Amino acid sequence: MAKSEQTTIEIAGREVTITNPSKLFFPEAGYTKLDLVHYYAAVAEGALRGIDNRPIVLKRYVNGADHEPFFQKRAPDQHPDWIETVELFFPSGRTAREIVIRNAAQLLWIINLGCIDLNPHPVRADDLDHPDELRVDLDPGPGVSFEDVRRVALVVRDVLDERGMRGWPKTSGSRGIHINVRIERKWTFDQVRRAALAIAREVERRVPDLATSKWWKEERHGVFLDYNQNAKDRTVASAFSVRPTPDARVSMPLAWDEVATCDPARFTLATAPAYFAEHGDASAAIDERADSLEPLLALSAEQEAAGLGDAPWPPNYQKQAGEPPRVAPSRAKKTSAKKTSAKKPAAQKPASAKKSSSSSSTGRRVSKEPLITVAKAQHKDEALAGLERWKARHSEAAEKLAVDDVLVDAMRGRSSTWTRIRVNLRHVPEELRPAEEAPDPDYDPWASQRAAPKTRSSS
Repeated sequence: MAKSEQTTIEIAGREVTITNPSKLFFPEAGYTKLDLVHYYAAVAEGALRGIDNRPIVLKRYVNGADHEPFFQKRAPDQHPDWIETVELFFPSGRTAREIVIRNAAQLLWIINLGCIDLNPHPVRADDLDHPDELRVDLDPGPGVSFEDVRRVALVVRDVLDERGMRGWPKTSGSRGIHINVRIERKWTFDQVRRAALAIAREVERRVPDLATSKWWKEERHGVFLDYNQNAKDRTVASAFSVRPTPDARVSMPLAWDEVATCDPARFTLATAPAYFAEHGDASAAIDERADSLEPLLALSAEQEAAGLGDAPWPPNYQKQAGEPPRVAPSRAKKTSAKKTSAKKPAAQKPASAKKSSSSSSTGRRVSKEPLITVAKAQHKDEALAGLERWKARHSEAAEKLAVDDVLVDAMRGRSSTWTRIRVNLRHVPEELRPAEEAPDPDYDPWASQRAAPKTRSSS
């Protein structure tokens, strides 16, 4: 058997072997695995600042950015003795020894495993129960402009500033913006999540047309502030991470005066090293102070006193005390309507009532975009095949679609990603718009978890 191609990089006093260095990792841009390694070597000082002494989840794109990754929490069984690990305990009772990165050699070692972006936990290895980072994730919905994302980011800055806190913004490397806040290590994950929810609700209150804290997609509009990124065991791509986009875009730290005019497409694997060499790291001082969480917990208490309790958690988390029903509002209303109709005889509605009924009468904000889901699959190629079947069934509508009307999203499951494909019908005349159908295929990443039998103690 022919020996695989490899090369060696000397960095941080170590020799790191890079296997298959010429493997194409970004086919559209033409960047190889070795290009990715050289990028991280060039920006190591900045990249390490976001992951230093933190457990890290390995998100491995072993076949490149255009293929599906898999998440690996546990450190590979075979690793050099200079690769550090720490044992994490999860609510399920399981444990995992995850890799901890402290220097550039360790960083390049995980890049060689196929990691494109870096996904650290918000804790340090010496205290796994108390986060030192609150993360504000601005996630724009379909059709939302980056200008709106920037405007919401500046409102987040104001909310933090008014409470004596400092946020450190960066592009997400995709369509959003992340704002990290260093905090004292004295609060629990649940308290940090509460604080993030308080920020989201306050921003929504100030700019209701631009921002939302609503968890259910059917209720969202504009820019979603994903407070659940602060739940325990959730990770977010750190600063200087390359993202699996066709142009190998980078999550770039910004100064606040850069936010209003920044263009995320400007920062890529090819351009970011020179920018970093010339301008440095805008978040270089992030570790120089740690803020108290008390002002945000006080804001949360004010919101609770006004009737705003907890908000929904991700589906793979246990039901929390005080959490509202974990069901989409539309499904809850359908269930309630069925129960009501079963109890009461059907009554003829007045003509005026029929005429006035509309989607807005539900109290939910009507989406500005005619968006439908056409495929949900465990594997990307299966979802794309489902999209082609949809296009074949609705050829007239398909011909009207622009390139950015087809949204292919990598969704995070329990241990791997799955793919959802949505279609925006904004360019399709209303008379040609097909009604939404059941997705084809219709994969449910949580089916096995729901189907698992519950154990009962013997009497």
